Amino acid sequence: MMDERLLNPISTRELERRWAAVRKTMAECKIDALVMQNSNDWLGGYVRWFTDTPLSNGYPRSVVFPASDLMTVVDMGARGGRRKINGGDEINRGVGEMIFTPAFTSVAYTDEYQAELVADELKRRGYRTIGWVASGVMPHKFVARMERELAGKAKFVDATEFVDRLKAIKSEEEKDLIREAARMQDEVFTRVLKKIEPGMTDNDVTALAQYEGRLLGSEQGLFLGSSAPLGQASRFIDRHLQARSLKRGEHFTLLIENNGPGGFYTEMARTIVLGKASNELIDGFESMKEAQAHTLRLLKPGASCAEIAERHDEYMRGRALPPELRLYCHGQGYDLVERPLVRCDETMTIEEHMNLAVHPGYETSSIFAVICDNYLIESDGPGACLHKTPKQVFEV
Repeated sequence: MMDERLLNPISTRELERRWAAVRKTMAECKIDALVMQNSNDWLGGYVRWFTDTPLSNGYPRSVVFPASDLMTVVDMGARGGRRKINGGDEINRGVGEMIFTPAFTSVAYTDEYQAELVADELKRRGYRTIGWVASGVMPHKFVARMERELAGKAKFVDATEFVDRLKAIKSEEEKDLIREAARMQDEVFTRVLKKIEPGMTDNDVTALAQYEGRLLGSEQGLFLGSSAPLGQASRFIDRHLQARSLKRGEHFTLLIENNGPGGFYTEMARTIVLGKASNELIDGFESMKEAQAHTLRLLKPGASCAEIAERHDEYMRGRALPPELRLYCHGQGYDLVERPLVRCDETMTIEEHMNLAVHPGYETSSIFAVICDNYLIESDGPGACLHKTPKQVFEV
């Protein structure tokens, strides 16, 4: 019986599937233990993928994942606190011991507190080869202290690449949750469409989207958007710039980037007009709808992400539109953005069972044209669009 406090937990069977897949590769690479740390709500997916615990508030959580033993977790808590749970805790499944320390990323002198505890654990267990998982997200002092403490006792290797691929290929349970996330976002958009009206601030609109998502089981996420008169760009803007009030005849571009029940992300973007849309706005949206369809035709298993990105840029230039300089198509899971990235520097190829957000767009002084939806890759390419919200500019 799962703990009643858990909101939409992943199954223990799914966690065990992940652990077994990782340990198989660890054995092949002769890695004794993995070390990871996250502290971020939207890009903290490594720790959640291993432990089913989301990150929040910027509080770091470090995990030691051994090749043949229960995990050790170092978390926020009382100095010197320890809990031996030996795999029997319903909230911290697969964990043998919890160790606590009050360390904060905003307080520099605590940067090494978790590192000291993790290093002691690794030395005590005598691990000789240790794999970093995304060491670039960890504080510099955390990594430096670990490597200093274990110099001459162990070697460090980068295990991120194989973990990234395992995360990117979704199981049936994960795909069901991803579909549920898209359904949830469709419903959020429907509810916003019914309630948006002149006089609401941009923040009112995004707060409404967040509220409706929470009622539908979402835990975390981003809600970007802004209003503008027709003839001015309505961009994706964060909360601190959302004080403007929406007026009759204006438009609002909304990006819903929250996770669904179970913690998996999808994202959806549409434009709403409080009145009649301009031809420029409709034409811009239709051009990005066509650009999205062009990319979808290229998303075949085995396809090179770099080549798809190049083809997209050629497509845009051929229509006198700007090439993509940021990121218009990427994987999603527990991370809002995860590999593969469809751009020139990605080495991972497209594979069956990946979840991809596809959101081509462009901006001028008078228009921000964008569309965003999610697709699961099947054996011959993308399946049906996970979002059922019509691909159109909405007039209300």
